[in-house]
Amino acid sequence: MEIRKELPEVFEEFAEARKNSFLAAKALKEKDIPLIGIFCTYFPVEFAQAMGAAVVGLCATSDETIPDAEKDLPRNLCPLVKSSYGFAKTDKCPFFYFSDLVIGETTCDAKKKMYEYLGEFKPVHVMQLPNRQDEESYQLWKKEVIKLKGILEEKFGVEISEDKLRKAIKTRNEERKAVNALFALMKNDPVPMMGYDLFKVVYGSSFKFDVEQVIEEIKGITEKVKKEYAEEQKIPHKPRILITGCPIGGATEKVIRAIEDNGAVVVGYENCVGFKKYDRLIDEEKEDVYDAIAERYFKIGCSIMSPDKYRYELLGRVIDEYHVDGVVEVILQACHTYNVESFGIKRFVNETKKIPYLALETDYSQTDVGQLSTRLTAFIEMLEV
Repeated sequence: MEIRKELPEVFEEFAEARKNSFLAAKALKEKDIPLIGIFCTYFPVEFAQAMGAAVVGLCATSDETIPDAEKDLPRNLCPLVKSSYGFAKTDKCPFFYFSDLVIGETTCDAKKKMYEYLGEFKPVHVMQLPNRQDEESYQLWKKEVIKLKGILEEKFGVEISEDKLRKAIKTRNEERKAVNALFALMKNDPVPMMGYDLFKVVYGSSFKFDVEQVIEEIKGITEKVKKEYAEEQKIPHKPRILITGCPIGGATEKVIRAIEDNGAVVVGYENCVGFKKYDRLIDEEKEDVYDAIAERYFKIGCSIMSPDKYRYELLGRVIDEYHVDGVVEVILQACHTYNVESFGIKRFVNETKKIPYLALETDYSQTDVGQLSTRLTAFIEMLEV
């Protein structure tokens, strides 16, 4: 697919994808295409693909409905949980409104209880995610994956055949390959684009429902960026930052902007919108298709896991391959698993990888923008010494 538009225009199109997908979700419903709302990268999207359903992320990223949520939920709760619940409760989220089924997962205690309340508004199925990554836990997880297949078949009156699953696996693997090829452009020094533009494309693509079209669009953007880079349209060298930690998007994009407004460039995102979501492929040759799916998702690194070996493995690999100068961890207030694990991540980054690390605790308000900028300015200046 040829991308004829200039790159800045293309990046902005992806930045608007979430807003535009509100109408796309309505169009899906008018065609009787099922829409499944999800909260986490642990949901095996291949099942939805195999049954002809669309998938949309429900994690809200604005403080608009938090006051409404706090009428039911504690104030000292993660803003992601409060915002997500608030948008559902107030009916201000078109994605939640149009979703036929909501899939939750037991990634934190706050979410687990919040799903009970969401069940009063919508049908909700919660996947029981183990918090260890050993063989015993894997068998429990595989049972949850197979159970999910049955839930979807019963809810929507469809058959998710093995042939359809294998076709869906191939399609989603192609998507992962395309996104990883785009990510890999940031291994270049100097970089061919700013990290915020990379974020717009990847985050925006998750709100486009035609997966095969997304694959072609991302491939086209990757080729255009490579072509312009070869023609010496390069960004001068800047300190190279990797963002890790809690999910980002919406209000928390303030961290990306603060990093790049103060002279550095974000070369990658280890969190849920980035490498964590796209890193591993599903083994297409494995005889047991459910084993192949369960294994891929089981190996996602997340702070809910103890020990969280796959997160450290991915983090270390990205730091090396992308020549990272410093790591910035974004921690949402009251996100206890990421907050506690930040001590171990700091030791790993400082002592094992021997580069600087900065933890930023924030929420969905804009009141700390000045403070974030001040701290990041000092951190980036340290990298330039």
